[in-house]
Amino acid sequence: MNRSFWQRRRRRGRSHQQNSAFGQGDSRERDTTGTSQSPQDSGHRGAEAPLTSSCRAGESSIPDLPGFYFDPEKNRYFRLLPGHNNCNPLTKEGIQHKEMESRRLQLLHQEDKQRKKITRVGLNASSILRKNQLGFLNITSYCRLSHELRVSCMERKKVEIQSSDPSALASDQFNFILADTSSDRLFTVNDVKIGGSKYGIINLQGLKAPTFKVHMHENLYFTNRRVNSVCWASLSHLDSHILLCLMGLAETPGCATLLPASLFVSNHQDTDQPGMLCSFRIPGAWSCAWSLNTQADNCFSTGLSRRVLLTNVVTGHRQTYGTSTDVLAQQFAVKTPLLFNGCRSGEIFAIDLRCPSQAKGCKATHIFHESSVTSVRVLKDEHYLMASDMAGKIKLWDLRATKCVRQYEGHVNQYAYLPLHVHEEEEILVAVGQDCYTRIWSLHDAHLLRTIPSPYPTSKANIPSVAFSPRLGGPQGAPGLLMAVQQDLYCFSYSSFCPGNTEEASWE
Repeated sequence: MNRSFWQRRRRRGRSHQQNSAFGQGDSRERDTTGTSQSPQDSGHRGAEAPLTSSCRAGESSIPDLPGFYFDPEKNRYFRLLPGHNNCNPLTKEGIQHKEMESRRLQLLHQEDKQRKKITRVGLNASSILRKNQLGFLNITSYCRLSHELRVSCMERKKVEIQSSDPSALASDQFNFILADTSSDRLFTVNDVKIGGSKYGIINLQGLKAPTFKVHMHENLYFTNRRVNSVCWASLSHLDSHILLCLMGLAETPGCATLLPASLFVSNHQDTDQPGMLCSFRIPGAWSCAWSLNTQADNCFSTGLSRRVLLTNVVTGHRQTYGTSTDVLAQQFAVKTPLLFNGCRSGEIFAIDLRCPSQAKGCKATHIFHESSVTSVRVLKDEHYLMASDMAGKIKLWDLRATKCVRQYEGHVNQYAYLPLHVHEEEEILVAVGQDCYTRIWSLHDAHLLRTIPSPYPTSKANIPSVAFSPRLGGPQGAPGLLMAVQQDLYCFSYSSFCPGNTEEASWE
């Protein structure tokens, strides 16, 4: 009996302790609920708690763990497989490409959806017109801001290219495009699928809304060598030829070739004869430029390894100027007898063409970039020079003071040869980066006006080639931007939807 009695008492004690504990817990919960918040508030704050913690986690920097990759969508780390694995789904290049592609698609969606884009805070057509009427803006500032507003409203339209060989248009990819002085012709370099390159000229006179149709004139001039540089040449008349610099291949040396533009027109309507085809044996040419200076008439320059070669097409006379590095970019001045050169070492110097080749004082100007110079452009007054390099720097130099007066931020380049497009009439600067984005800046204050994503995925082979002109298709044409990528040609023309067109037309 005693044993059963004590067992019953123990059971009662245990049940009493459990009931008292439960009662204390309920009283604590009731006290906490009653003093702090209502049941509805507690539920609402409970829903906010995980959101707040996730936001804080997103704002904090995620540490990089060697051998692991953090996926922000799944909010966890994944192990990077070793490189010898046959199927490695995660690599740094693949991760970066995925992020860039996601950003490109997002920007493309914004470009198609948002027709009104803001280039500057508070800039719109009504404010510009009002300030001009009140006398706060002069004619120059009014035209510049109007062009900036129109650039922000340019819409992408696909251009229909007509050719005698439609099958070739579907397979050949654009490598480079270059508009002539009047912007009614576009010289193209296309990569042929079987290997090599093919040249053509597109007639832009039919580039009008809403159809946007152009015609491609082709020529059976192929080359299996790399085209390093292209420029228009004025031998018999303005833009009568195209100057190309071709790299050597195996036992075939490099050369500079002058192609008559009339070769690309089958019936030679404007000329009695097709023109003169010239080829100069110039090995290792990196760049080329045609002279419009009267003191160097009928001459072109080629930038070589450690020297600059000046050649007269008519007489065949050559002058050689020694340098300490490769010359990657060139341009002649028109008012003064100077040839500006950009080098692999980052040096930019000008050669006085009046001096003999062996003279010590032939170099007139010296300025320096921190990386290899890929493009130089002399402004019309020839007091300023625009240059870009392989570090993504674009600088405006004052040639009189030999100092940088302005820098244009946002350009991306690491090793590619990417040209600059300077248009002083609209006061804009256009450049395509290695990330396949086309950026437009204001020459006036280096403000980034617009960033245009490529219609195709970002890759080394899909870097667009562009040409901007205030008169696409000739003197009666409208301003716009042409973009060539893969097999397609796009036109970004000034949109009639852009606000301010009627105001500007009435003011003019």
